[in-house]
Amino acid sequence: MSNATAIAGVSPHKESVILSIWPSVGSTGIGRGIGLLCDCIPIRINGISVSAAIFALPLAPLAALIYLLLKAGGKKYTLTRKSIQCWSSIGQQLIKSVPLSEISEIRLEQQTGQAFYKAADIVLLGADGGIRMRIPGVTSPLTFQQNLQETQQAMSETAASLEVIKKRNS
Repeated sequence: MSNATAIAGVSPHKESVILSIWPSVGSTGIGRGIGLLCDCIPIRINGISVSAAIFALPLAPLAALIYLLLKAGGKKYTLTRKSIQCWSSIGQQLIKSVPLSEISEIRLEQQTGQAFYKAADIVLLGADGGIRMRIPGVTSPLTFQQNLQETQQAMSETAASLEVIKKRNS
């Protein structure tokens, strides 16, 4: 079979980037501590928690510093058509890559203090139940989980379609 593609612009061999995310401040111990403080008093006035009104402004410079450090020297996670990858922010070095085909379960684990940031850890499990990758402090974790599941589904449907095409050409 030739290297021609069935769909213009789509190659089964190319690892196209779908989206990239950076962990939130809630991925760090100090950040989770700030989140815990900002959520410790459950009373709300006009939709704003009393604890956030008391602690958020004084702790904002520390949270901003953590945010900048995460962006400059932390890690970035990239979802591609074939894998989820962990990259260093500095130097753009690939740290780890997990093929989507090796992920059997996507679990969300919200640690103490992450609720303030509307964040959770995403844990990718293999067929053996072992952790293949942990992505800490992801904001909008349900959206990212859905993107991962849809990408896995698209990958398996593409593979099935390519098999049908390959059999036709034989």
